[in-house]
Amino acid sequence: MTREREPFHEWIRLEQPRLGSRVTHATDEFFAAKERLIQPEAPVFEDGKYDDHGKWMDGWESRRKRAPGHDYCIVRLGVPGVLHGVDIDTSHFTGNYPPQASLDACVSEDDVPAGGWTEILGKVDLGPDAHHYFEIADTSAWTHVRLNIYPDGGVARLRLFGEVKPSFGTLGVSIDLLALENGGRAIACSDEHFGSMHNLNVAGRGVNMGDGWETARRRGPGNDWVIFVLGHPGTIDRVEIDTAHFKGNYPDRVSLEAAYFQDANDAVADSDAWQTLLPESGLEMDKEHVFADDLTKLGTVSHVRLSIYPDGGVSRLRLFGHIEPGKPE
Repeated sequence: MTREREPFHEWIRLEQPRLGSRVTHATDEFFAAKERLIQPEAPVFEDGKYDDHGKWMDGWESRRKRAPGHDYCIVRLGVPGVLHGVDIDTSHFTGNYPPQASLDACVSEDDVPAGGWTEILGKVDLGPDAHHYFEIADTSAWTHVRLNIYPDGGVARLRLFGEVKPSFGTLGVSIDLLALENGGRAIACSDEHFGSMHNLNVAGRGVNMGDGWETARRRGPGNDWVIFVLGHPGTIDRVEIDTAHFKGNYPDRVSLEAAYFQDANDAVADSDAWQTLLPESGLEMDKEHVFADDLTKLGTVSHVRLSIYPDGGVSRLRLFGHIEPGKPE
């Protein structure tokens, strides 16, 4: 059984601190620190917990405003990105949530930009103790996001769903075409009961078993899979598959298929366009596996499908290759 997925799940959460994102400014954080706004963990409520400023709340909370104006908080993204959706989460804020909010964005080298802001979400209504999902229509890439609340109050978490838009260097240089910082991302999978597909292409080795992709135990026929879009179409000549921390639950075998799709909507699991990149190969527990000689030369591809047999957990997937000059982006 797959967990129910939140809206915009096919996109990356750009506000994650592990990407280098951080909160750089708040007009006021008297009751709760601005840094909590983008903490990766879900917000919690601790009954009876107080500090010197009052009731401890897991989020960002300003004091009651007694003059004209409104409060705001600025998030500097670790990597430039296009926003496709947001969640303004007021979980556990009941009598102290802001009734309205809006979002601005800009491109700047400064931690606290002085100007250049563009409204990407007009003023919207908020309610108590709830997730508020909104689609973002603007397709520009931004470095900063400003959350405005009207007039004051507390927000538990701000989630910024989108895609990384890197500036690629010299073409022809070998890079990890799937790396999150290079714009790669998982877009669909068969199951992610224990661990998210979005963990597979983040930097570094997994810190524990929860920092990878892990499916439920399969009790019927078939196998589990993930589909990825590369940050830029290219040729793949080396693959690294890491089962770090997965010991009694790593997949027995793995295979990779790849294709070039002109239309991203065609990149579905049952497409006839998939071609074998890596034939079924055995895996071992808690180990980095490198494949090069076994790879089929397919030319330029835009998407890759990872299949595991029959189920289990994988920590990281690296797809090293080259962006070919003149190839479509």
